[in-house]
Amino acid sequence: MPSNKTRNTLARQWELLKLLPTRGAGKTAKEIADALAEAGFSVSKRQVERDLLDLQEVFGLECNDASIPYGWRWGAAPLELPGVTLAEALSLKLVEDTLKPLLPTSVLRTIQPRLTQAKAKIAALSEQNPSARWAEKVASVSPSLPMMPPIVDEEILDTVQNALLSGEQICAVYKRISADAKELTLHPLGLVVRGGVTYLVATAYDYPDVRLFALHRFESVTRNYEIAKVPKGFKLASYLDAGALQFGSGGVVRLVARIRDGLARHLEETPLAANQKLKAVESGVQLTVSVPDTWQLHWWILSQGSSIVVLSPDVLRERIAKSLLDAAANYQNGIVE
Repeated sequence: MPSNKTRNTLARQWELLKLLPTRGAGKTAKEIADALAEAGFSVSKRQVERDLLDLQEVFGLECNDASIPYGWRWGAAPLELPGVTLAEALSLKLVEDTLKPLLPTSVLRTIQPRLTQAKAKIAALSEQNPSARWAEKVASVSPSLPMMPPIVDEEILDTVQNALLSGEQICAVYKRISADAKELTLHPLGLVVRGGVTYLVATAYDYPDVRLFALHRFESVTRNYEIAKVPKGFKLASYLDAGALQFGSGGVVRLVARIRDGLARHLEETPLAANQKLKAVESGVQLTVSVPDTWQLHWWILSQGSSIVVLSPDVLRERIAKSLLDAAANYQNGIVE
C-alpha cells in the first residue's frame, strides 16, 4: 500500500494535470502552484516544475517556450481524465444528503460512483491535505427542534420522480393525518424538501388549486401515462416565494407587536422581512413588518413566549391570545384538550 506521502504526491499531480489547458499559451508553473495551493496542496513553484518535467513524457505535455515564463498545456490529444478534483469531492460530500430526495433515482444511480469516489478521495487525502478535512469543520444545524426524517418508500419516490420528469399524472393512495387513506389522481408539479420532509406539489383531478402531499404518506403510486395538467402560469419558484411551504393562505399581514429588547436585538441581525421597522417605545420596542399570514408566523410568535405581544391585526392577536389561554388552562388541569 502506498504511503501517505506517495498518495499525496499522486493526488497533487493528478490535480495538476486537470489544471492544464488544451490550447493557448498555457499556464505557468507559478499559476499552477497558486491553483494547487488554493486546492489545499502545499507545494512550491520549483516542485511544480519538477512535476511537469516528470509528467511531460508520460502524458505528452507541451512546454510553450516562446516567452518567459514558460507556459504548459496538453499536447494535440489531451486525455479525458477520470476522477474528481478535491473541490468537487468536498462539494459532493456537503450536498449529498440534500441531493438524494431531489434527484431522480435514475440520475442518482448515475452519479453514485462519483459520490463514492468523492468520499474515497477525501479519506485518502485527509491526513496530508488540510482542505480535505473541511467537511469535518463545517455543519448546517436546523434552528428548530431537530426531528428524525420520515421514511419514504424508494419505489414510490422513484415513480413520483419519473412521472414528474415526464410530465405525467399519477394514481395514488394517500394517507392523510387522522383520516382514512384516499385514492387520488394527481398532476405532479414539483418536489420540495422542507426540513426532513419531502413534499410533492400537485393538483388533484381537475381542480386548479395547488396542494402539498407529504411523500412518506403515500401508500402506493402508479403512473397512468396521461399528460399532467399544469395550472396556467404556474412556476414552482413563484409558488414558494408566496409562502406556500409556510402553510398559509397566501395573503400578507401587517404585524404590529411590542417586543422585549433581547428579541429586538435578535431581529436587528436577522429581520423577518426587508420592510421590518423597530422603534424604541416606553415599554420596550415596537415591531412593524409585513409578512405572509401563515401557520409558520403563528408558531414563531408562540415560540417567543412573553417576549412579544401582538397589537394588530386584531384577528391574529385574538388567535394568539386564545392559544396561550388554552395552553395555560391545559397546564393547570394537567391534560391536553
